[in-house]
Amino acid sequence: MNTFSKTVLLAVVLLGGAYGGSKWLTRQQGEAGQTAVEFNEETIRRGEYVARLSDCFACHTAPSSQPYAGGLAMQTPLGAIYSTNITPDKETGIGSYSYAQFKAALQHGIRVDGTPLYPAMPYLSYAIMPDDEIQALYAYFMKGVQPVKQENAASTIPPVLNWRWPLAYWQAWFAPQRDFVADKRHNAQINRGKYLVEGPGHCGACHTPRGVAYQEKALSEDGQHFLSGAVIDGWRAKSLRGNARGLASWKTEELADFFASGRTERSAAFGAMAEVVEHSTRYWKPEDIQAMAAYLKTLPPAPHQEATLPAKQDTTTAMLRSGKYNSRGALLYAEHCMACHRADGNGVARIFPALNQNSAVYSKHPQSVIQVTLEGGRTPDSRHDAMTFSMPAFKHLSDEDITDLVNFVRNGWSNQAPEVSRKEVAEIRGFVNGKAPNFVPQASAGAHHE
Repeated sequence: MNTFSKTVLLAVVLLGGAYGGSKWLTRQQGEAGQTAVEFNEETIRRGEYVARLSDCFACHTAPSSQPYAGGLAMQTPLGAIYSTNITPDKETGIGSYSYAQFKAALQHGIRVDGTPLYPAMPYLSYAIMPDDEIQALYAYFMKGVQPVKQENAASTIPPVLNWRWPLAYWQAWFAPQRDFVADKRHNAQINRGKYLVEGPGHCGACHTPRGVAYQEKALSEDGQHFLSGAVIDGWRAKSLRGNARGLASWKTEELADFFASGRTERSAAFGAMAEVVEHSTRYWKPEDIQAMAAYLKTLPPAPHQEATLPAKQDTTTAMLRSGKYNSRGALLYAEHCMACHRADGNGVARIFPALNQNSAVYSKHPQSVIQVTLEGGRTPDSRHDAMTFSMPAFKHLSDEDITDLVNFVRNGWSNQAPEVSRKEVAEIRGFVNGKAPNFVPQASAGAHHE
């Protein structure tokens, strides 16, 4: 046997051993005893609320599709993956899942066939949820959701890179088995908020930065990177800690209002956060919203974040009102933005959000501001405000114009933020233009109701 043949044989043996090891790992993690689940009305109703807490709808329902039928495209650096059908259809959904299989998927990231789920599924957060909540969820999805026959879409990740079995080693390294640990320093309300943030709310899945292996750098406030801000699906999920570019300027009552309605007197949810409000937090009990808001306000700035920013005098308002525009960015703002967001940058309360002193605007990282300028946006529908409002897309503007406009807004009035380059704008435009479409079969298309 020559050297090449020996090398190939060794590679095959090693690959086979690694594959076999992955099967053993997933089997160990996915083992669970049989549990009798009660399918009574009270349990199903509770499961519906837990589903709202867990925001299952937003990811597992594509726009214009049927509830929980999947098909939502999630953009990753390797390609798009699609959310799956979690209706109780027995052929294309989860209708044939036993409770043990449901729990293995939800809390351990193990599919029925024994292969790992992609970490886009926040099973690391759901791992701390108690059995009674998982049982209620199971009852709801089996008996409270309408079955929809819709096949799942294949990912666009290239072959070999789309192999799932290596994720078993990722799970062994980055997905520890854990329980919720209350903080003895805090009262019951704040600990309830802590549980909601770390568990069903899975805030860290978007707001905690990820490492080189796409792992969340922290799963709780024990890690300094927890909720310190990250990029997800092209949006910058802002820091939820008490830093100057995070939640330092937010009052607890403002946060609660934001989670309940998607708006405050000065701000409005947009992008992925608008979907979180529309499909999840607006349905939460007031005491749960208050608990989450109270907990978030206990988080200090991360060590690498500024606690405060120096004061800056507003010279922008007078310049815009005078009509003597001193930059290309000012002229673009007057032409495209000022009618809604006003010369003073303060917008109109609960209608057009303020750009002045808006921490989402002057974030160190400009992805969200650039993307919403290119794509436009819409405030979430809620029971708290009479109507929604939309922002038009400005894709027709050149990269140079978008750069000038974004820099003007991020450094106008009292704002101060790092300059944005044309290269950054071009990259985000390329990302926006290259997004994979959602998977919505014609037979499943149609307006859905919540």
